[in-house]
Amino acid sequence: MLALVTGLVVLAALVTLTLTRAPAEAVFLGALGILMALGAVSPEAALAGFGNEAVVTIGVLYVVAAGLRETGAVSWLSQRLLGRPKHEITAQVRLMLPVAAVSGFLNNTPVVAILIPAVSEWARKHKLSPSKLMLPLSYASILGGTLTIIGTSTNLVVNGLLRASGERPLRFFEIGQVGLPVAAAGIVAVLLLSRRLLRERRPVLERLADPREYTVEMTVDGAGPLVGRTVEHAGLTALGDVYLIEIERAGHVLPAIYPRMALEPGDRLLFVGLVDSIVDLQRVPGLLPAAGQVHKLDVPREGRILVEAVVSDSGPLVGRSIKAGRFRTHYGAVVVAVARNGERLRQKVGDIVLRPGDTLLLESAPDFVERNRNVRDFYLVSPIPDSTPPRFERMGTAAIVLAAMVAAVALGWLPMVTAALLAAGVLLLTRCVTPTAARRSVDWQVLLVIGAAFGLGQALETTGVAAGVASFLTGIAGSNPTANLVLLYVATAAFTAVVTNNAAAVLMFSIAHGIATGLDASVTPFAVTVMMAASASFMTPIGYQTNLMVMGPGGYRFSDYLRLGVPVTLATGLVAVLLVPRIWPFSP
Repeated sequence: MLALVTGLVVLAALVTLTLTRAPAEAVFLGALGILMALGAVSPEAALAGFGNEAVVTIGVLYVVAAGLRETGAVSWLSQRLLGRPKHEITAQVRLMLPVAAVSGFLNNTPVVAILIPAVSEWARKHKLSPSKLMLPLSYASILGGTLTIIGTSTNLVVNGLLRASGERPLRFFEIGQVGLPVAAAGIVAVLLLSRRLLRERRPVLERLADPREYTVEMTVDGAGPLVGRTVEHAGLTALGDVYLIEIERAGHVLPAIYPRMALEPGDRLLFVGLVDSIVDLQRVPGLLPAAGQVHKLDVPREGRILVEAVVSDSGPLVGRSIKAGRFRTHYGAVVVAVARNGERLRQKVGDIVLRPGDTLLLESAPDFVERNRNVRDFYLVSPIPDSTPPRFERMGTAAIVLAAMVAAVALGWLPMVTAALLAAGVLLLTRCVTPTAARRSVDWQVLLVIGAAFGLGQALETTGVAAGVASFLTGIAGSNPTANLVLLYVATAAFTAVVTNNAAAVLMFSIAHGIATGLDASVTPFAVTVMMAASASFMTPIGYQTNLMVMGPGGYRFSDYLRLGVPVTLATGLVAVLLVPRIWPFSP
């Protein structure tokens, strides 16, 4: 009876997520609470998932990713790795191929954690929908994990079980004989189907983006990396919703701007664009705010934020230019850009005469918002999220820390969680990321869902639901080894959609071993099938942690995973069940 109730509770949770917009963490925590109350899982086993190594690792990797973002390394990475795609499918190809290749040798979780902010920024700059890129990012990392034995922990688990059963374990690249065709089939399926099956789902903040157009001045740092580069090579023609409209050199405005024009030290560049893109300008190495007052603020740049403030009709600076009104002296902040009711302002920012209703983009200390929230000089004062200027001087440190973390894990010197904790600690100690930014970077929704998912998976195992359903599915194939192989794949893929892939692999390996023994066949083809199917975590966000990690940034619903994940699972499964018996015959 308890097994039946457990199955119904988990099924109800999945149906709720599929048919409603209920928060995933609320549904999963609620289901876990019910099962704890019913005695289907002990409190210790239910809560163990929140302290699981995978959950801790993901949480710490958010801090590592924040260190890369705060130092500008994410922007550099997106430019070098992802380039400037002209079409959606081109963007997916440029994203999926390198991610799959890298995931064959590195743990999938850090690969996705590092790339999520880079892909988000890349999508915004090139006017691409994040919903068309985030699931392909996760799927590519999962598919890449099938290329080598160390590509995913599931392969290591099953290979260890194969060795423990007395069979020959697989060599490092041996699994790639089927993994490479499976990965290719999965990538092709995503490229062909995502355009129709992945709906346009922009994150809420992006859907509500304010169309205010700002005018902002920047200057080329004489000691920076942009000197001598052309406008195009510097990436100033591919900045999303911001446009370079004027260059002033040695006191003279250049008559025209063309992509191959070389930049010189001290060039003053005039841009117009939306607020997110103006914030992006602050993250371009070699560009500095042209307002000299910025360098006179008492607060170090790494401690500042950007703030929007709307000028009221009673402000003392109305009718005066920003420079003449001594804005910095009055407010302890510097105006870096101005928006005026859609009007394109071509003056230098300091020469703009303020009018009521002008929206100012300010660089200031964080306490500016509290100090001026209720003053009569402004109608509205609001901070811009994640707008702290990057610490470009620490980019090299962040890159070295990341490379050291990857090397330590790839060479087997340290476990992933240990390497990630050390990397996060070093980034904090070297001030590549502040403690405040580190705390804000953690996506607690993802961690709660993953922790609860471990508890639900434990309930399915301890009550016998998982074993009973798996035995039923695989028991109807009779003595035909190919039919058993197909049903084994289907059952494993189904279970990895609702429990963790490692739990599904461990559970199904014992069944695979029993099938092989009963048929007097080799265990290896069935073990490899379990490896491939346990990695086919495409149909739900809970089957694999990277699917959960991209759920928020992509604005996805539960149904999006089913819509694209089912055909991808079918494509990869067909390739796997056709190739496995040919590479590893059934005969012992």
